[in-house]
Amino acid sequence: MTTPPSPSSRRSDRPARPDLSARPDLPTRPRRRGRTVAATAALAALALLAACSGPPKGGANGVEARLSATTPPARAEIDSFTWALYAEPPTLDYTVAFDYPQNTVLSNVCESLMRWTPQLTVEPGLARKASSPDPRTWVYDLRPGVRFHDGRTMTADDVVFSLGRQTDPKNAAAWAQVFQNVASVRATGPLQVTVRLKRPDSQFPQYMATAAGVVASREGVEAAGKDYGTTGGLACTGPFRLGAWQKGQSIELERFDGYWGTKAKAKKAVFRVLTDPSARTNAMLSGEIDGGYLIPTESYARLKAAGIGTLYFGEGLSTVNVNITNMKGPLGDVRVRRALSLALDRSGFVKAGLGGAGTVTGSLTTRAAWAAAPESALKTAFDGLPPTTPDIEKAKALVKEAGATGKTLTMVTSPIGQDVSLLATAVQAAGTRIGLDIRLKTVSPNAFTALFTDPEAREGVDLFPLTLYNSITDPLDLLTNFKTGAYLNYAGHSDRRYDELVDRASAAYEPGERLAIEAELNRIAAERLLWIPVAEWPTSVFLNKRITGAPTTISYMYQPWAASVGAAR
Repeated sequence: MTTPPSPSSRRSDRPARPDLSARPDLPTRPRRRGRTVAATAALAALALLAACSGPPKGGANGVEARLSATTPPARAEIDSFTWALYAEPPTLDYTVAFDYPQNTVLSNVCESLMRWTPQLTVEPGLARKASSPDPRTWVYDLRPGVRFHDGRTMTADDVVFSLGRQTDPKNAAAWAQVFQNVASVRATGPLQVTVRLKRPDSQFPQYMATAAGVVASREGVEAAGKDYGTTGGLACTGPFRLGAWQKGQSIELERFDGYWGTKAKAKKAVFRVLTDPSARTNAMLSGEIDGGYLIPTESYARLKAAGIGTLYFGEGLSTVNVNITNMKGPLGDVRVRRALSLALDRSGFVKAGLGGAGTVTGSLTTRAAWAAAPESALKTAFDGLPPTTPDIEKAKALVKEAGATGKTLTMVTSPIGQDVSLLATAVQAAGTRIGLDIRLKTVSPNAFTALFTDPEAREGVDLFPLTLYNSITDPLDLLTNFKTGAYLNYAGHSDRRYDELVDRASAAYEPGERLAIEAELNRIAAERLLWIPVAEWPTSVFLNKRITGAPTTISYMYQPWAASVGAAR
């Protein structure tokens, strides 16, 4: 899948890595100018985003987008709450949990070796301790007495089996790329697993807090066979277990009273599949639905003004982009990509498509992801980015120069929400103004989700709107997507120099060294417009007055957020 590292990236003389049980933030929270930035660094990142590049304090229609990490804690337990999903997960198999609907549900049922916190740091999860005796070895000591939902007790063998499923070609795992540098995963004790790497990999320990690090019961998964993830239980350890799944309608989670940690405050969480944005909003306004993430941007003002609950915003580590899926046609010429970028009305899109709760950007990575970077790295990463102010005449000239005037492109859109539909419309309008014929192909929300996992769904498609959240607090999480063979590298970008820089950054455990390399990658990706960056966008969550406790940050993708939701009064 990937090319081997250059000899210079193989650093066997590096000192042993520290014990992460004492400093669980280390994989994602580096040092800056000699000062330790642990949990407070994540909050500093939120402040940096708000001050430098985050959403405006007064958005469209008076909506405010002040960032917070979480909502007020619940005051009591609750029998149940209902939550909105914009699409039904095609499966809840953790190996292919690579989009919002799947992870929003799965994070409460299946747990990982490590855990993301609402402050976007990493702490121990099913592993009580993670340590690295040398740069190519990670040792995970497991919590004793952890029970799966079927009553079995977790062992090291379950961990080895679960991580092994991520690398099995039969599973076509979305997380296989995370394991590209893994040489072996072995049980080195009843409650200890040792991962040996082919070369140092600063990203691997961070990804163990995502769905890549999920642990499920070997017996449970094998018993389910090919039906695993679609029917029956998930054989996991989380505070909730999978209950009734009425296809196309709802997914119920039931509290697991044998949970090893703090038990969930709600006895049941019911996820309602509402693909129409208006229907989701109306269900919240009527009280039929208690809350939801990814609130339709066109509903921000209505929900805020209704007085029935609170609309919150948190750090999403998210950028809205135009994903380039085909470089064999006109978009293979960088002049055409630059022309589209120059013609795009980003400010208009932020106002209309994001409800004013966003910020125009020319970077594929968010400012918050660089909160710990030295000034030199920031300068390399962000100085000289492609302009974000429209220049139609220059864009027309580039299209003409490339011989692309009148050429046809196909862009996918979907009625998920205005952030998707209006971006597609904005791109089409930009193309029309500069001589390109951009045709929109409307697909269902479920078909839109399939774009990420099914190559056939991308057949005949040149572009589609892509809001990408970082799964770890490291810019490389996004930038590695343009390496040869990367999972999201749909257009097939391949460049030896870029690949070597990715390998060097991955091998660099020292944050300053890594961020300097990543800054160069950010510059290259922006210069070549491998995707077209549009805006930074915070996470949104609405809670009615009945419930509280949900985190507001993108951490809900990989930690059991629903366990904290309970009665507001």
